[in-house]
Amino acid sequence: MATNMKENGFETMIVKYLVENNHYEEGSNSDYNKIYAIDEVRLFRFLHDTQYEKLAELRIEDNEIEKKKFLDRLSKKISDDGVINIIRKGMKYKNKTVDFYMVRPSEGNQEAKESYDKNIFSVTRQLRYSNDYGRLALDVCIFLNGLPIITMELKNQITKQNHDDAIRQYMTDRTPDELLFQFKRCIVHFAVDDDEIYMCTELKKEKSFFMPFNKGNNNGAGNPRNPNGLKTDYLWKDILTKPCLSNILENYVQITEEKDEDTGRKSYKQIFPRYHQLSVVTSLLADAKNDGPGHRYLIQHSAGSGKSNSIAWLAHQLVTLKKDKKDVFDTVIVVTDRVNLDKQIRDTIKQFMQVSSTVGWAKDASTLSTLMEQGKKIIITIVHKFQFILDAVSADYKNKKFAIIIDEAHSSQNGSLAAKMNIAVSGNVYDDDDEFEDKLNTIIEGKKMAPNASYFAFTATPKNKTLEMFGKKMFDEHGNPILNDDGTQKANPHYVYTMKQAIEEKFILDVLRYYTPYESFYHIVKTVENDPLFDKKQAQRILRYYVEVQKVAVKEKAGVIVEHFHSEVHNKIKGQARAMVVASNIKRAVEYYMAISRLLEERKSPYKAIVAFTGEIKYEGVTYNEAKLNGFPSSQIEKKFRKDPYRLLIVANKFQTGYDEPLLQTMYVDKGLSDIKAVQTLSRLNRCYPNKNEVFVLDFQNDPADIKTAFDKYYKTTILSGETDVNKLNDLVDEMEPLDVYSDEEVTEVAELYLDNADRTKIDPIIDKGTERYKELEYDDQVDFKSSAKTFLRTYNFLSSILPYGSMDWERLSIYLTFLVSKLPKPDNGNADEIMEDVELESYRLVAQDTISIKLEDKDSEIEPIPVKTDVGIPVPELDTLSNILASFHEMWGNCEWTDEDRIRSNTGRKAKNTQDIMIFSKGKARNMRIDTKRTEQTGKLTYMSGCKGMLPTMFDVQPVSKKNRIHQSELPVSLCEQILEFLTYEGEVVLDSFAGSGAVGEAALNLKRNCILIEILKDNIEKIKKRFENNVLMKTAMEW
Repeated sequence: MATNMKENGFETMIVKYLVENNHYEEGSNSDYNKIYAIDEVRLFRFLHDTQYEKLAELRIEDNEIEKKKFLDRLSKKISDDGVINIIRKGMKYKNKTVDFYMVRPSEGNQEAKESYDKNIFSVTRQLRYSNDYGRLALDVCIFLNGLPIITMELKNQITKQNHDDAIRQYMTDRTPDELLFQFKRCIVHFAVDDDEIYMCTELKKEKSFFMPFNKGNNNGAGNPRNPNGLKTDYLWKDILTKPCLSNILENYVQITEEKDEDTGRKSYKQIFPRYHQLSVVTSLLADAKNDGPGHRYLIQHSAGSGKSNSIAWLAHQLVTLKKDKKDVFDTVIVVTDRVNLDKQIRDTIKQFMQVSSTVGWAKDASTLSTLMEQGKKIIITIVHKFQFILDAVSADYKNKKFAIIIDEAHSSQNGSLAAKMNIAVSGNVYDDDDEFEDKLNTIIEGKKMAPNASYFAFTATPKNKTLEMFGKKMFDEHGNPILNDDGTQKANPHYVYTMKQAIEEKFILDVLRYYTPYESFYHIVKTVENDPLFDKKQAQRILRYYVEVQKVAVKEKAGVIVEHFHSEVHNKIKGQARAMVVASNIKRAVEYYMAISRLLEERKSPYKAIVAFTGEIKYEGVTYNEAKLNGFPSSQIEKKFRKDPYRLLIVANKFQTGYDEPLLQTMYVDKGLSDIKAVQTLSRLNRCYPNKNEVFVLDFQNDPADIKTAFDKYYKTTILSGETDVNKLNDLVDEMEPLDVYSDEEVTEVAELYLDNADRTKIDPIIDKGTERYKELEYDDQVDFKSSAKTFLRTYNFLSSILPYGSMDWERLSIYLTFLVSKLPKPDNGNADEIMEDVELESYRLVAQDTISIKLEDKDSEIEPIPVKTDVGIPVPELDTLSNILASFHEMWGNCEWTDEDRIRSNTGRKAKNTQDIMIFSKGKARNMRIDTKRTEQTGKLTYMSGCKGMLPTMFDVQPVSKKNRIHQSELPVSLCEQILEFLTYEGEVVLDSFAGSGAVGEAALNLKRNCILIEILKDNIEKIKKRFENNVLMKTAMEW
């Protein structure tokens, strides 16, 4: 008989495997109760086998009425709480709790094993589930003890159908109108073909969201070729085995609750693990059990991988992990840079165990000690707090076994923090009575990876240090180490879910698909007669900074941003789209906020901007913080930004990492970005959201080639090309010692005093000697010394965690240099900054380039070990004349055909053609520049002193008075005078014009209901002013001569 290649043959094959290999029972339609959506036969058989006495005592089967009461309550509880909670917790019925599942046994527990073996896993094919439409049949339904938990629709590519057809069938035919398909009735619905699997946890007709449940292929979407069968057979051969499915039910599936803070409305979401999440957590648990404490694991999981859930699932299972009936770990510490991860872990733990007795939040060292004493199994802390906690952790924990989960490992594992973490958990703390040498040895030992702790480091963008510290050494298929020519070994992550796979599986959006670079052109003129000398390289950098901080550049770019947002962005995501402006610094962010707010107001836009930065800044004589500018507390920025009228978020070194706002659709970048910073910043856009189909990047600063280079490193697997050469530390010492900034005696003395807890008044004078010697060095020697010192500290702190040996000389020097470097001034760069006083920006042009799609390399990327030398200043100066420096600058940044429209003046940012200077003097602070705090609070609207309508602009665009109508050779347009008076005065104030000229100021004042005094010495002008007012009937009566 020929092989059945049809869909029913596919179905037969799956059911046959489940029955013959996984030891499922095969059910039938006659066993199924459509009214309650259960396999009634197996439900009651399970209850008989496991709780017969309880069943009898509750008299559930005494008659049909009692049975109906029981089934009615069961059906309601499943609808309310979800089938997963009924399976986990059972159901209270009358005075008893009825169980619907027997958990997996612990090691060696024979009684529990016998109970578990009484669970009935069953599969029914072509299930006729509908009371109203009797012919409707589901391909496959899987039951646990009579309760449905999984449905499957199967399609066969050989018969020209695939998973897309199965998904369409779920959306159109398998609707939540039917009891079986209502939310929480089943834990997951699979759309399966012979190549791919998709899953959904809540059927909502056309709004049903199906996501891949695939292994991944070549670090991308799909499944690899299976030499032993179908690509998707892991579903029934691995996932649906009794042990694996039981594990998922007991430790992964969850129903989460979210509450809207404003409305109080609750929403629920059912979560089933994606394949890579299940794989990585299961694998890490197996590794930890097999290896025991004292190991390191690196997980490179892209944004969109569901990393937070993976961490939460791992944390709660590490707590209960046992080997030979003993806990592998006593305590799990989660170190994160995201406050919201605390809530996510608590919500996850709540599904499986008592949160209050299990999870604690450590905000300081005393809290950590208290939590440890209380026996908290999971302790969560923010990375910025953790290093202070570690300073105070005692040696009491050296007999404890820790599992340390590090979220965003690239940001939380600087060398000094890693060393403190290792010292704290290893308990290697010296006694005050120890000899100096013993103290040093204790510190050196403590900095190494603690043998009583295992580290689980998660990151989407592993740095070279992260790979060397946590990655696994690479071996070939024969078990031989993969070595470089210099004998160093490569390293890679233990487990990977790539950016490529996340994009292809549509868990994140491709942020480089619509990338529009803008090019700025500048022409600078020399404003001094002589031709001074400056350092060529540093001058170029300073000139670029100078032109970019000119207000005209901000104004032009702000115009592009506001226009693009209104024409291209605001209607995206069904009219909910938001945008972020990334500024290079706080001052620039404030300038953008002022300029964008003004433009929004001028075009009567319904939208507003928010600015975000840390600290305060003095801008044009006024001290601002983000709360003062925004008009609400900093803590409300994220919440406010989600709601109208706020649509543009202007940031300076804030919200560029760890900020997940799915409504963010466009990013305007005016900041140099490279490497991890580029990936992290632009990735704020990649979160998916209904009707969010694409994202835009408009970049005013960066070269697309540099952005591509940055993303290429993390598109697939990131590999460390070698190991850090420890001898480079000796090279750095050899560079510093000849400069005679310190002596061996001073280094030893500082280290001894510090470890003996001496008063700092004894340490500082020794450090100050070194500082004074440093100041006496030549510029290039200052640069070399400070660069070498900082690099030594960074490299030694890192290497001390991973080297199997230590050096007392290095440890002493690191203690000394830590204090010295903090006191060293910046190397004197001579007269480089003076160049800004000798030039002026004459012309500026901003030009949009073609929108491009940046394609990333489809290959693993190698990064070099940590560089052991980076400059902190500039090389030895190479001097050149200002004229030649400007010529070189224009070759790079001014290569265009300039027109008169491009001309500006740098001091005002105004166009040079047909302009006139207006100078405004004020005693003390100009009142129009000050915010009226009291009125702002009263009205909720930004208000300026004297009732003025806003900040005085640097340019007014007004047509001059025509020669035909002019009554004075330099007559001001009345409309211009009105605009100025509106900014500087309010109704009823007196305006004095001591050089009246044509009297335009007086006319403007009266038009705006101001009083005015005009003074003019020339009789001809006085007569012209009289005529001006006599011709205006409304003003005639208001005049007094």
